[in-house]
Amino acid sequence: MTSPRTRERMVQRLRNGGIRNRAVLEAMRRTPRHLFVDEALASRAYEDSALPIGQGQTISQPYVVARMTEALFQAGPLDTVLEVGTGSGYQTAILAQLVRRVYSVERIDVLLKQARRRFSELQLRNIRLHHSDGGMGLPQYAPFDGILVTAAPLGIPKALLQQLEIGGRLVLPIGPRDEQALVRVIRTHGGYEREILERVSFVPLLGGVR
Repeated sequence: MTSPRTRERMVQRLRNGGIRNRAVLEAMRRTPRHLFVDEALASRAYEDSALPIGQGQTISQPYVVARMTEALFQAGPLDTVLEVGTGSGYQTAILAQLVRRVYSVERIDVLLKQARRRFSELQLRNIRLHHSDGGMGLPQYAPFDGILVTAAPLGIPKALLQQLEIGGRLVLPIGPRDEQALVRVIRTHGGYEREILERVSFVPLLGGVR
């Protein structure tokens, strides 16, 4: 259930679901999702479903990971990306194959340490991890060409908008658990353009660290 053939079936489902970006599909094909879940769940790793990773968090379903990544890159390539919510590290690993540098923030130290071990095993060396409150972003490394948020605030955090480069894109879910929408925001010289992409369901974005 963790063979290349199983992974290829996952990629075909993504294509059938409307994912068209070849670089995104190839990153999804190369990345061993079973290494990002508990060993007991490895046989389910390539199903199109979210799975628990402990600490009350989940690894997003493959379609959502691919959809958010494709939305981030739709207007062209990016150089430096901020990810808010490292979690298992799966989304981070996908991004790391598509940009020069990923900065990823996680508020739960246990998850951050697990993700760091996985990145080392996969020899992903262009990821910079930070244990901090994701809603604040990383202003010391801003501006970013893209920001991707893997948990849902009720509204778009102003701190993240301010850390976008002109022309940069922010992709995130917003809203309460039962009525969330995936949104893409583009920073322009005159302000921000916002587009609602589709309905989604994410864990809430929480403040603080632990």
